[in-house]
Amino acid sequence: MNYNQVHRITAFLCGMIIAVVALGAPSFTINAPAHTTVGSKFAVTFRLRDGEGTGLKVPQINGCTLVYGPSTSTSQSYTVVNGQMSSSSTIDYTYYYRADKEGTYIIGEASITVNGKVLTTRPGKIVIGSAPDNAQSQHQGSRQQQVTIDDISTQSADRPVNANDVFVRIILSKSSAYEQEAIECTIKLYTKYSISSFFPTKQPSFDGFLIEEMDIQPSLNQVEMLNGQKYMTALLKKCIIYPQKDGRLTINSGNYDIKVVQYDNVNMGFFTVQNPQEREIKVSSNSASINIKPLPSPVPDGFSGAVGKFSIDSRLIGNSFRTNDPATLIYTISGTGNIKYIKEPVIDFPSEFEQYTPKSDIKASINGSDVSGTMTIEYTFVPQSVGEFTIGSDKFVYFDPVKQEYQTIDTPSYKIKVAKGVSAQSTDRKDIELKNTDILHIKVNNKNLYESNTLVIDTAWYWLLYVAIIAIFLCVMWIYRRNIKRAADISGMRLAKAGKVAKKRLQLAGKYMQRHDSEHFYEEMLRAVWGYLSDKLSIPVSKLSRDNISVELANFGAPEDSCTSIINVLDECEMARYTPGDVQEKMENVYNMAINAINNLESIKRK
Repeated sequence: MNYNQVHRITAFLCGMIIAVVALGAPSFTINAPAHTTVGSKFAVTFRLRDGEGTGLKVPQINGCTLVYGPSTSTSQSYTVVNGQMSSSSTIDYTYYYRADKEGTYIIGEASITVNGKVLTTRPGKIVIGSAPDNAQSQHQGSRQQQVTIDDISTQSADRPVNANDVFVRIILSKSSAYEQEAIECTIKLYTKYSISSFFPTKQPSFDGFLIEEMDIQPSLNQVEMLNGQKYMTALLKKCIIYPQKDGRLTINSGNYDIKVVQYDNVNMGFFTVQNPQEREIKVSSNSASINIKPLPSPVPDGFSGAVGKFSIDSRLIGNSFRTNDPATLIYTISGTGNIKYIKEPVIDFPSEFEQYTPKSDIKASINGSDVSGTMTIEYTFVPQSVGEFTIGSDKFVYFDPVKQEYQTIDTPSYKIKVAKGVSAQSTDRKDIELKNTDILHIKVNNKNLYESNTLVIDTAWYWLLYVAIIAIFLCVMWIYRRNIKRAADISGMRLAKAGKVAKKRLQLAGKYMQRHDSEHFYEEMLRAVWGYLSDKLSIPVSKLSRDNISVELANFGAPEDSCTSIINVLDECEMARYTPGDVQEKMENVYNMAINAINNLESIKRK
């Protein structure tokens, strides 16, 4: 090996040793701005190079407040020079401060432990100057007095969120209305800040109203001017409400937990960074009141609570009718108003007709600030006798809030002729066979014309039969008089049928539940429960409210737990749509609660 080769090897080994030594020498430095002003925010970065440290300790800077930290970032770099590769790594620990007091302050030593050795930074210095002059301060103050949605410089984190910056409004389409008249209710969020989280902790309560809600998806996608200021808005809820009683009714406020996004202006030395920060606030909506006027008196006969503008049509299915064959009369009510809460008209069918429970189908949707649709009622009847009969006419009465008067629509009567059906002919054939047995054969072999026979009147069974016939006659008369009395007692009939009608409606709600149709399910549940309570207590739905149900049920004789259970059903129906969770499980729970509550009330007899 010659001298040159030895020299090259020695140089290479020295270079390797120097590279290893350079790579293995960690350093710890500080980077901070030299100047700032009172009220400004700035960042101080402590940088560890080529090492992994523990036990970081940073000094407190006098005249300043620590806002946030540390924020940690890591970087790694590789370089190749003349075929030789080298690498370096850095870890930055950044702290954010707010300058509070004018003066010159020393940033003390920071320390960190690397491979058992404590590294420290050199002391630093920062000069905090005075705030801007009065003219500039007033200019900035005027900018800070009003937050604007398109300028994040006005949305700084050091300012409070005022009541006019973020709020929720309940907006009613009318200042006064009649009972059962449709009112549009809108609940809307107004904000000048971006929203990162929105959660309702308490929904507004609609005591004294029935609700028809629209299906909406809330989103901050609209800009609206209000009182000369610009807001981003989100439609939280839109519904049609129907007041159930007169007087001053109030929609109580709701409560909401909201996280708004504000920004910290952080001085990074050569530039300023706007760092987003979340702030949680609690917001309550306003309470909206409306004056509800009672429907005019006297109320005409045939009025069942329909308010709006309606038309009615009826048609009889078929031209020929026979005994024991079912037939159908169809009524169709069309219009705008509280069509979902109209009761089926009571048709005057002849007593010779057997009647089935009417079947109703409602198709309605929100149209503007009201609800429009149709209600179709099918009346199925079966003639039992041959002859000519008349199905009586009916009057449909509704209140028109625009004209402020009652309107009456007369439905036509129908004269029908009933012929004998197939089953009636088979009955006549049996009657003929029985008549053929009336003439018996003459006994030709009996020669004893003086045979003594016992008179029927002298037998015991004759008198027993006579007494039984009288007893049956008295029972029939008693039943007949009781039925006449019940027919005259409309309230009693409604009370007797209340449970059956409610359970039938609950069956329809059950079908919606099986289809996972929560909207129609809760609508039908409310109709069933309110209608049941109206029939049970003999009180119109318009006179019932959540407040007087407990009193009326107590007067009826219901215990407190039964009153509570039926009110809980109404509350659950109104709140279940807006509570997060398993929708199907909520419907099943509400359905079972309603069945149990109605069964409990059915077992109670009026005092």
